[in-house]
Amino acid sequence: MAKMPVRGEGTKAKPWVLKTPSGQSEFNAYQDPAADPPVLVVTVGKTELKYHLRGIDDLRAMLASKKDWVLLGSTDEQKEAPAGTVEAWARSSSNPVGGWYGLKKGLRGRFGMYVPPVLEALGKAEVEHNPKNNRMRAT
Repeated sequence: MAKMPVRGEGTKAKPWVLKTPSGQSEFNAYQDPAADPPVLVVTVGKTELKYHLRGIDDLRAMLASKKDWVLLGSTDEQKEAPAGTVEAWARSSSNPVGGWYGLKKGLRGRFGMYVPPVLEALGKAEVEHNPKNNRMRAT
C-alpha cells in the first residue's frame, strides 16, 4: 500500500502538508502541545479545525485493540457518523475523552478525514487511499 507523501515537521512554523485519504484535497496540520488542552490544528483553506491532541494516541490504541481495518466514515458535525467507524468513535461518549475529539463547536466533525493522515505521517497507522470508503489500521 502506497503511503501519501508528507512535507513539513508538524510544527506551527513548519506544518505538515498532507492530503485527505482520497488524495483529492490538501491540508495543513500541526501539533500544539502548549495549548490548553493540547491540540492538533488542521487548516483547510481558510477554515481552522482543532482536535484534542491526545486523539492521535487514543485512535492508535483503539485501532490496535480492533486488530483489523476500520472504516473512516468521515462526516460533518451536523450529520450522524456511520456506526463502527473512526468518525463514530471520535464522537462516542465511550471514547477516552467521553465525547467529541473536535473542539470547535460547529466544526467538531471530520475527525475521520483529517486525523488518519496524521497517524500515517507519524508511522502509527496504514490508511487506504481509494476514491471512497477508505479504512485504516494500526501499524
